[in-house]
Amino acid sequence: MGPDWSEQDIAGMRAALAAAREAAETGEIPVGAVVVVNGEIVARGRNSSVGEADPTGHAEIVALRHAATRLGNYRMPAATLYVTLEPCVMCVGAIVQARLSRVVFGAYDAKAGALGSATDLSDSKALNHRFEINGGLLAEECGTVLREFFENRR
Repeated sequence: MGPDWSEQDIAGMRAALAAAREAAETGEIPVGAVVVVNGEIVARGRNSSVGEADPTGHAEIVALRHAATRLGNYRMPAATLYVTLEPCVMCVGAIVQARLSRVVFGAYDAKAGALGSATDLSDSKALNHRFEINGGLLAEECGTVLREFFENRR
């Protein structure tokens, strides 16, 4: 489980949850992410694969792209990524390339989670950067958003 969550952690995940709910409203799988540097949200992202016809349109990738543009650098060693669902393999690769210091996620993803659930890339020799990982923040709420989305689609 995660550490004793700070107010900043909870605020970051609540912002990611808001982005996830926006994704659901547009018919996208409801995953949201925010990038925080020095206590400030510098970028937000939500899943956009369907609407943008983009297989890389995961919330984490979208948020990292916006953050890199805003910060003027693709490397973000002082950044924390908050995301409502455990990142997949592709997103972990992007996190490594961005050199993030920390990832905080909500719900675990038994099917595609790459930070401990389906697989664990956190100490893969193939990846040249390590970052702090904290999972399970507001996990029940994050999971409920996803569950309700899929129940409503059936």
